[in-house]
Amino acid sequence: MANPDARFGWRPVRHIDGSPWNGATIKCYISASYAVALYIGDPVDLYLGATLSHRVAGVKCPTVMKSAMTDGTYQIGIITSFDPLPNNLTQQYNPASTARYCNVCPGTLNTVFQIRDDGGAILGPVVVGQNAVGIDTHGGDTATGLSGFELDAGTTTAPSANSSNTMIVIGAAEMEDNTWDGTTDTRVIWDVILCNWRFGQLSATGALGGTAT
Repeated sequence: MANPDARFGWRPVRHIDGSPWNGATIKCYISASYAVALYIGDPVDLYLGATLSHRVAGVKCPTVMKSAMTDGTYQIGIITSFDPLPNNLTQQYNPASTARYCNVCPGTLNTVFQIRDDGGAILGPVVVGQNAVGIDTHGGDTATGLSGFELDAGTTTAPSANSSNTMIVIGAAEMEDNTWDGTTDTRVIWDVILCNWRFGQLSATGALGGTAT
């Protein structure tokens, strides 16, 4: 049976040594000045844009924005939940221009995430071990609150050996309803590790920071 076109962004599942993800997250802040909706499963990075007003004095945790997850981009990690909105306790996603705290699973180099590919090409056995980027063609789902991010199977950037890409594929997810024969199946769910962690990706002199202007 063909895999469904059911996007959910990234979700943490375990660590590379086989131990389960224990639910640990870091608290991050979304500014009311940030005019982009965010969803569970979206990747986020430090807010480093050209509007310093997105950084609010007194907020002690990182202020974040969505990471494009294209070649050469960075991320802190993946949104796993939002703090409740007092005026809408059932709101599963964060609308644009809404101040809110979110909980982020750090994209460390030993955390394994799952993501579905976008069906842009059939990914054969060669993809295991290759790098890939994300693609956000469809946006998020306001009803479920889930991200629309997928692994780009070749719609814009095919997987390859490219260390500046944002993830590395470590295999097809071992799930009963995840079909991958390596020759015909698309929209496969993949186990991946994020490569460009903002707090751990090393340059010649240390982790790569940035300055909002």
